Amino acid sequence: MAFMVKSMVGGQLKNLTGGLGGEEKSEGEKSPAEAQGMTREEYEEYQRQLVEEKMERDAQFAQRKAERATNETDDNQIQLVGGDVELPKELAKMIEQDNEEEEEKNSVIGQLSNIQNLDLDSLKDKASATLGDLKQSAEKCSMM
Repeated sequence: MAFMVKSMVGGQLKNLTGGLGGEEKSEGEKSPAEAQGMTREEYEEYQRQLVEEKMERDAQFAQRKAERATNETDDNQIQLVGGDVELPKELAKMIEQDNEEEEEKNSVIGQLSNIQNLDLDSLKDKASATLGDLKQSAEKCSMM
């Protein structure tokens, strides 16, 4: 119904003004969001997700490429040198940081930090308060 009213009134108005008003989009000209059947916000979120997925794929590709680069020929070349091989400082730092991150993830605290809605600071405060209470009660204890 609204379409009919718009086409009738809009057409008459356009004839009256001589088409001086701005150009209107015709039925065939839709924004990319409308063409996908989404609102603008949904379309922007969809585009953002596509970019994030592409970045993840690129990172995984770079990781696999680096893993393929370190292969048996590297080990053979190290054995041919017959001694210690010194890593560049930047590479050694990167490896050390990766190892530290993995150790943190494998630790109990690292596993706890993965739990959503868990405030580690409040847990730490409660634990230290409990320890303080235990120390005070131990000092008051006549048996110890």
